[in-house]
Parts: sequence; structure tokens; C-alpha cells
Amino acid sequence: METSTEGAAQARGEAAAQPDPQVAAGRTASGTPEAEAEAVTPEAEAEAGAPAKGAEATRTDATAASEAETTAIDPDEAAVAGAPVAVPPAGLSPSRASDFMQCPLLYRFRVIDRLPEKPSEAATRGTLVHAVLERLFDAPAGERTAPRAKALIPGQWDRLRENRPEVVELFEDDPGGERLARWLGEAEQLVERWFTLEDPTRLEPAERELFVEAELDSGLRLRGIIDRVDVAPTGEVRIVDYKTGKAPRPEYAEGALFQMKFYALVVWRLKRVVPRRLQLVYLGSGDVLTYDPVLADLERVERKLLALWEAIRQATESGDWRPRPTKLCGWCDHQTHCPEFGGTPPPYPLPVRAVGSADVAQGRMGPD
Repeated sequence: METSTEGAAQARGEAAAQPDPQVAAGRTASGTPEAEAEAVTPEAEAEAGAPAKGAEATRTDATAASEAETTAIDPDEAAVAGAPVAVPPAGLSPSRASDFMQCPLLYRFRVIDRLPEKPSEAATRGTLVHAVLERLFDAPAGERTAPRAKALIPGQWDRLRENRPEVVELFEDDPGGERLARWLGEAEQLVERWFTLEDPTRLEPAERELFVEAELDSGLRLRGIIDRVDVAPTGEVRIVDYKTGKAPRPEYAEGALFQMKFYALVVWRLKRVVPRRLQLVYLGSGDVLTYDPVLADLERVERKLLALWEAIRQATESGDWRPRPTKLCGWCDHQTHCPEFGGTPPPYPLPVRAVGSADVAQGRMGPD
């Protein structure tokens, strides 16, 4: 699974390096704007609102295992029956913004249809490692050692299985436990490598697994969860994100920074402070990617997101969600529902209105 994750990450990075397209009602042009480098590993955003507490609970996509109904659903009846109610998208996280840029139909499957997705070894390992690195800072600075961090892994794995029972199926065909032991050993290697990149005895994070949400002047709500926020004595802010995959090649670094610029925009909107540094820590390859943003960067990202949100709005109202085939299709869980693979999407669960002339204007996602 690690190889698949890295392949997907590289494919997304290549797409991100293409020219920025224009986005119109639910379909994209041939290029893809900035996108996250770790496409397969689900990020920590809970799309419908504030996340549950705890790393093992927050670092998952809010994708309920449900089948969408064919026509309008009575919300009261659905609530009584326990069925999920399809609602229009209410905001954006880096993961979901990246989904739409990758493939509008994938966005629909995850956000509107909320189709179930199987857990993967690579994504679950990432969730486990994140939980360990978060919990390590509970210890006094002098006790934040590699042996202590690795000793946290079994307990965090138990908590992850308790909070997300579906991950147990990853090793159902491993009665002897050999594959599980190897998988846990790989998690240990990632945790240990972190100590070669940062010194936790010299760090006192201001925040860990911080849920942030801001509303733009347009009404668009941006939300996400930041792995770590460091604040210097001088007040300068550093946003840090851990990645358990490998760092992208230099020509694809811009795509990898999309998520971080998104977070920087939210922090700026909340605190009116431009973060001094954005830092991606790649545990898979032992690399650290940094970027020092300026206000113009954040304003540019905001314009991109507003154009993206307009395209999502038009697709939501028209029901026109086009698939966009890329190298990432090989890792998609929804091939049986995708027309590109001979599948049929579930009946659209939201009202559809005809697209009028006022709806065809395109929002610019490229340079100013």
C-alpha cells in the first residue's frame, strides 16, 4: 500500500504542476490547480463541522457509509430512520478542495453521496503516526525521546481500533500477525525518522491538531485541522504538517504547498497574522519543505478558492459532476460508480435546476 500511496502522490503532484485552468459548472479544463501531495491519505477535516476530539478520530474524512436515495428525502423521516440526509456543501477544507480539482465526480461521491471508502494500510499508518507525534508532547520536554515515542504506538493503535472499528479489517487475513507486525514496524521507522528532522525537546507547540474555521467576506467557510502550530517568543507563527509519504520532486513542490497556504489563509483571516513559515515534514523520505508566505500569496489563494467554490455551487445546483480521468483513478474506491469504468453514479440526492445563461460564466483559477 505504501507504493500505491507514493504513486498517487506523484501523480497528483504532476497534475498540480500543469497550468491553472478555468473552472466552470462542475467540470475542469485539462490542467489542475495546486493540489495536495498526499492524495490517498485522508486529511483531518470533518466537512460538516467541528471534528471529534482526538487524533485518531479527527484525521479521517467525514464519509458516512450510506446509499443516497433517488428523490427528495424528508429530513425528519430520514433522521428517525437513521439515514444520512444529503445536504449541499457548506464549506471547504484542503482535502475537499483538492478532490474537486482532481475530479468533480470524486468530490460529489465523498461530500454529497458520502459513499463508503475502505481503509488502507498507508492511510491508517499515517493516522497512527500522527496520533503518536501529537501525544508525545504531553510528556515533559526531557522525556520526549524516540524510545518513548515508539512505546506509544501499541496504545495508540488500540485507541484507533476502538474509535474506528473498520480498520480492524485491514488485517483480518493475517491470522499469524506477521503483516501487522511488519506494518507496526514501519510506523516505528517513521516515528524514529522524525527525530532526525526535528528536536521535540526544544519545541513547545502552541497548538496540536488545531481545528480552525473562518468565514470569508463572500460567506464561504474554510476549515481544517493543523497538525502543529509553533509560536516564537517574538510572536511569529509557524504552521507544521507531518506527511508519512515521500517529498515531491522540486518541480512539484508548489502543489504540495496548497494545503499549507490554505491553512495560512485561514489563520490570517482569523488572527490577521500572516504565518512566518509553512513547514512540511516528510517522514517517508526524511525531507523538510519550507515556504515563507507573504500576504499576496494568501490573497491569490483566496481568489482561487472563491472561483473553485463558484464552480462547486454550479455543479451542486445543476447536478453536473463530470469525471476527470487521471493517473489517480487507479487508487479510487468508486470505480464501480464511475462512468469512466462503466459504472453508474447513484441517483442524485439533491434538487436540480436548469442551468441558465447567468450560470455559465467561468471563474478564473489561474494567475492574475
